[in-house]
Order: sequence, then structure tokens, then C-alpha cells
Amino acid sequence: MDYITWRSFYTVLVFVLFIGVVWWAYSKSQKKNFDEAANSIFDDEQPSSMTSDSTEQESKNNE
Repeated sequence: MDYITWRSFYTVLVFVLFIGVVWWAYSKSQKKNFDEAANSIFDDEQPSSMTSDSTEQESKNNE
């Protein structure tokens, strides 16, 4: 086997892997996982008005 044959096999392999990743990324079974990951950044946030109110209450309690 020469160099061109190996390059052809490598190209086909990379293309098949690419199609596999695209298929996995767009499959309906992964949608729930991706939606949870996308919205996870918002899970720990508190409204800013709540944060300032709690700080005021803490300072009043310390007086």
C-alpha cells in the first residue's frame, strides 16, 4: 500500500467520524441533556433585588 491509499483511508475514516458526531449532536435523545446544560448557568442566579434586600436586612440585624 502506498501513501495515497493510506490518505484515502484516513479521509474516509475522518468523514465517517464527522458524520457520527453530527448525528449524535442532532439526535433527539440528546436534546434534553443539551437543554439542561444550556440552562445550567441560570440555576444559581438570584434576582438582584433579592440580593440587595438581604444585605440590608443583615446590616440592620448587626446594629
